[in-house]
Amino acid sequence: MYPRAFEYVAPPSLDEAIKAMSQQGAKVLAGGMSLITFMKLRLVSPDLVVDIGRISGLDHIEEKGANLVIGALARHHQVANSAAVAKHAAALATAAAWTGDVQVRNRGTTCGSVAHADLAADQPGAVLALNATLVAKSANGTREITAADFFVDALTTALNPDEILTEIRIPVANAKEGSGYEKLGRRGGHTDYAVAGAAAWVRRDNGHIADCRVALTGVSTKPTLALATMTAFRETDGSDKAVAAAAARAAEGVTIIEDLYGSVEYKRHLATVLAKRALLKAVGASR
Repeated sequence: MYPRAFEYVAPPSLDEAIKAMSQQGAKVLAGGMSLITFMKLRLVSPDLVVDIGRISGLDHIEEKGANLVIGALARHHQVANSAAVAKHAAALATAAAWTGDVQVRNRGTTCGSVAHADLAADQPGAVLALNATLVAKSANGTREITAADFFVDALTTALNPDEILTEIRIPVANAKEGSGYEKLGRRGGHTDYAVAGAAAWVRRDNGHIADCRVALTGVSTKPTLALATMTAFRETDGSDKAVAAAAARAAEGVTIIEDLYGSVEYKRHLATVLAKRALLKAVGASR
């Protein structure tokens, strides 16, 4: 199927792209892995497509002060292979490496995946577990949105129609922090969208778990924090026994949905299994 007719612009600068986005019915195009597919299916029919793919300086991945900053055009493969991401946000590096196939990873962007907010995508859950801040820009100025407030529902975020997600900011990790990501793909491994996935981040202090975050993907309508697991794991010794006990509560308070890839009961089970594996990774990295 072909998309409906639309206007197309490729602004040479971010300022011009932001100005173009103020037009009603505009959609931003970065890698196009999600938008083009939806346009062909006529699930989305923008009047104007604003292509930011030719704007220089938006593909950065760098440490700035207390944050690891990932730009709007940083591709999945860049994030997956970045030494800085591996050091400070290992869960995101793994999630990016397990996103799509080689062609998708070479073209698609991490910011694009996060802004698209597919309920079965890998990177939004990692961003949530890592307590990222999302930076959105429009003609009205710049907004910083916490990951906890960013994901609203399936394919729905806190971005306004005229805003462009320009950066993801993740707090840099110290030697006592670690993160990890685990998933079950629809074809049984790490490829394709997640039937279920879990990202975990922990911080140790004097041998105990001072803080942690666990985010689930694929099991609900949006990336969701496993709050019961987080509460149960804090202030424990971080042992395998403590991990298992906390992970067993991963689905508590989470609205689990049934789809073609699993029943509610099956996805609830996967949430506990994958939360345990992600926590073990995170704890191991924090040591």
